[in-house]
Amino acid sequence: MPTLCGFSASNYYNKVKLALLEKGIPFEEELAWVGETDKACSPLGKVPYLKTDGGGAISESTVILDYLEAAYPQRPLIPVDPFAAAKVRELVRYLELHLELVARNLYPEAFFGGRISDAAKEKIGPQLEKNIAAFARLARFEPFLAGGSFTLADCAGAVHLPVVSGATKAIYGRDFLADLPVREYLQKLGERPSVQRVNADRKENTALMLRRVKG
Repeated sequence: MPTLCGFSASNYYNKVKLALLEKGIPFEEELAWVGETDKACSPLGKVPYLKTDGGGAISESTVILDYLEAAYPQRPLIPVDPFAAAKVRELVRYLELHLELVARNLYPEAFFGGRISDAAKEKIGPQLEKNIAAFARLARFEPFLAGGSFTLADCAGAVHLPVVSGATKAIYGRDFLADLPVREYLQKLGERPSVQRVNADRKENTALMLRRVKG
């Protein structure tokens, strides 16, 4: 049985956890905070990482997802058609690199009581709006991001879109995703047992993480 290592407040951990749940793969979880990881399994000390059935370990969430699709082909989350598969991976890349990674610069002030400079806010806002407009040209919301079926794009969307929305509301006073049907999309995803479990675990673990930060 594979073991998913990391912590449930992490979006990237939850992206993999959603895939495991949606694919019906039995798995265990092992709590590993940043700075307390097994460097033999994750040389950069990042989470998540996966201890596989074969005894080896894999780091980097996207690589883990590719492994799960290959090792557990039941309930696939990537289409068989090569072009459709590429479009799913394209959505994942946009969500991670062009939305979440940019919005992450806002998190210290948006969520953790820190401060970021006005100059940084002035730079991040337009870049994020540009990237969201590009993402909007790719996302279909029919009802899922890539079309009619739940895919890996939705594993990413379920965990990244809420924080992008929350961060922009906190910093700029408006939701940069408001012009997209993101609210309805997330409500639909919230009906899935896998998403409900991930959200509940995230809430509990986030509270624990904040208590650790405060000492």
